[in-house]
Amino acid sequence: MQPLESTDPAAIGGYPLLGRLGAGGMGQVYLSRTPTGRPLALKTVRPDLTAAPDFETRFSREIRASDQVRSPWTVSVVDFSPPGHRPQWLATEYVAAPALADWVAVHGPLPPATLRVLAGELAAALAAVHACGLAHRDVKPSNVLLGRARPMLIDFGIARAADDSRHTATGGVIGSPGYLAPEQATQGTVTEAGDVFSLGAVLVFAATGTSPFQLPGEQPSAASLLYRIVHENARLDGVPAGLAQLVARCLAKEPQDRPRSEELATLLRREGAVGDPREGAYGVAGPLSGADAWERALPPGLDADLAARETEVAVRCAVPPDHPAPMAPAPV
Repeated sequence: MQPLESTDPAAIGGYPLLGRLGAGGMGQVYLSRTPTGRPLALKTVRPDLTAAPDFETRFSREIRASDQVRSPWTVSVVDFSPPGHRPQWLATEYVAAPALADWVAVHGPLPPATLRVLAGELAAALAAVHACGLAHRDVKPSNVLLGRARPMLIDFGIARAADDSRHTATGGVIGSPGYLAPEQATQGTVTEAGDVFSLGAVLVFAATGTSPFQLPGEQPSAASLLYRIVHENARLDGVPAGLAQLVARCLAKEPQDRPRSEELATLLRREGAVGDPREGAYGVAGPLSGADAWERALPPGLDADLAARETEVAVRCAVPPDHPAPMAPAPV
């Protein structure tokens, strides 16, 4: 987390800004809080995206749609910018956890036991999204947070609206090169099956440190990655044998040859890798709930990393008793 810069406002939409969490493809991300001290991730939208005539309508529609997904694996929308407000912004629950992309870059591939549970948790996360009739569209390592209780799948509110805007304006593809499905690369087609392909690519990254369509250490161009996704077989070297067969099915070139997310979640649930979201908030599958399985499978060092992040957020979000936080507007 970085301190605010001199050009940053003190608050947006009535929510105080407490630090910079990073900059994504859509804009700047800040740490904020509710008046009672609940941590928030407040994401602003770049002006060039909001310049599209219909972006504001699409922005509101996509956020309301994504907020239909209420599961243990997704963060809830708390508030978003009213019509006419600039910059446009979105406030969600904040999870003090590293992204899978950052963790693997520093610590290397996940241990096999962690990888197996991660696969089950993310399959269940996608199943919850797809059960609402939605597709995520941008499943990638930086959109997976390694939370304490569960891994979380984030960023499909602003991302969906922004992707539609870019696709309409440029005729480009929706998604992130290296993790999108062949039909997304060639036709811009976004379906649940595309999410499953992306999940398979994310699991290869978690197991090896690279996407299934690049060699270790190389930095191929986006065009080269898209060509490989469409025409070449995925590299599964380094994926544990017990998981490689399922991952290979996820990475099938034809959408109809991939398993549905619910099928994946069911297969992994039978092995005890994840709880059943239909059986309570965290589910119970055999002797272990999904949450218990994940907490016991945390890779070395992640528990200490999470504790440090949680302490920092608690300090930054504490509301001084003699300086109450500004009143935020009623959530939309």
